[in-house]
Amino acid sequence: MKGSKRGKMLLACLVSMTVLAGCGSGKSDDAGGGKAKDAEQAKINANGFPIVNDNMTVSAFAAKFFANADWNKIRLWTDYEKKTNIHVNWETVQTETLKEKRNLLLAGNDYPELFYASAFSRSDLLKYGKQGVFLPLNDLIDKYAPNFKALMDKYPIIAKGITMPDGNIYGLPTVYDPEFKSVLYGTPWVKQEWLDKLGLKQPESLDDFYNMLKAFKEKDPNGNGQKDEIAWGAVGTTGIVNYLRGSFGLNNHGTSNINVDTDPETGKVRFIPTDPRYKELLQFVNKLYKDGLLEQDIVSVKSTEVDSKGMEGLIGVVDNVDPVAIYNQKGYVGLNVLKGPHGDQQYTAYGSPLGNIGMFVLTDKAKNPEAMIRWMDYFYSDEGIKLFFMGWKDETYTEGANGSVDYTDEIKNNPNGLNLDQAIGQYLIWPGGYYPGFVKQQYFKGAEGLPTSVENAKKAEPYALKQDQVWPPFNFTQDEQSELTTIQTDIDTYVLEMRDKFITGNESFDNWDQYVAALDKMGVKRYVEIYQSAAERYAK
Repeated sequence: MKGSKRGKMLLACLVSMTVLAGCGSGKSDDAGGGKAKDAEQAKINANGFPIVNDNMTVSAFAAKFFANADWNKIRLWTDYEKKTNIHVNWETVQTETLKEKRNLLLAGNDYPELFYASAFSRSDLLKYGKQGVFLPLNDLIDKYAPNFKALMDKYPIIAKGITMPDGNIYGLPTVYDPEFKSVLYGTPWVKQEWLDKLGLKQPESLDDFYNMLKAFKEKDPNGNGQKDEIAWGAVGTTGIVNYLRGSFGLNNHGTSNINVDTDPETGKVRFIPTDPRYKELLQFVNKLYKDGLLEQDIVSVKSTEVDSKGMEGLIGVVDNVDPVAIYNQKGYVGLNVLKGPHGDQQYTAYGSPLGNIGMFVLTDKAKNPEAMIRWMDYFYSDEGIKLFFMGWKDETYTEGANGSVDYTDEIKNNPNGLNLDQAIGQYLIWPGGYYPGFVKQQYFKGAEGLPTSVENAKKAEPYALKQDQVWPPFNFTQDEQSELTTIQTDIDTYVLEMRDKFITGNESFDNWDQYVAALDKMGVKRYVEIYQSAAERYAK
């Protein structure tokens, strides 16, 4: 969850689902889902399998990726049907058309009993929850989802992050295991061979960092007699800015709410993009850009262009996952967390363990919500995640004596020329990263699980925010969301636009006061007040 990097994670293709065998009994009242019935009457088994004694069919809508086979025939779901006695009739769409199709179903009252991997926003969860279209899950979780409940008890940020201001939970999330450090954070990667050749140590300060990049650019570390090295290679300026936020004392609650944190002096919410420390950060990055130490087309460069340079071994610092995974370039190590001009040395460029919280939603058309919560809860267990990600022992994966698992050769080196996503996508649905679940290191085969990534995280850990310091994305009341909708998009867009202009020199820092004044006119004061209210609710 490395802030902006989360979108780039290879794991984005690998969300792990943990699910524990559901258990619970007794009556669920209307607050738990409206249609809740006595478990015996509904013929729901309190624990174990099958979940229901009589076969039942449920309608469901989901987003999927091209690598997945037909969900109505894919083995994950056909095997799980035999285990549960629950047949799910899947309607799936590609992620590119998800939002449009999802909204059409809701607008036309033609929606299914459950939405899976449909990525509802927080505002949509509250909106349709208030309308009664989405069922409150609180009581259902208490009675029929002991495994997910155990996770909420262990990690309070989950319950706080998925509970709406009205006190209800309307969706189940993707959760990144807080113990899986290398999926949560890790610094950019530096080419150790270049450091060694130039006799440089890892940078400790901003000056060291500048001098290292300058040496990469000017001293021909690849030894080909040409100045073709890219000191810092990346798409966009987000990576370099985020890497340095903690060195300037910014984002002391992480990057889930990217433009706000707590002002150390007042204890109130601070709007970061107008803070003097943020201005200093941009001035430093502008110096890097002006002196040619960043990719000169960093604002407009395409990822394919950066990838091409990366695969040629021309990039000194890579702002992505381990280059061995994306560029087949070995020998990169994690950068140090740098000490800033005011003595700050903290790594803050990551969000909370919570991914999308609207990945499993039950609607008011659900005939047996108790059964479906149990159905989902299995995939928050160790057994469930193992099935979800690895499949079947000796068929899709092998297991070592110490419990370690790996895909079979047929999956890793498919005889039909399929890549990993395509090969495993004939059996399982994880390729693409869209589903509720629990991302656990033991079953995670993406780049963040590599030993090098684990070491990178260990290096950053002493400087990383503690779990109780990190904010998840805030949930807002309907009134607050209504106000934010009118001002937030313009403010956030302007902040990003001006960040790039200041960095590239297309806007002079002499005009900083005008920039601040423009944000004031856009309503930044009210923006901060709304976030202050949300922060106070979260603190309670």
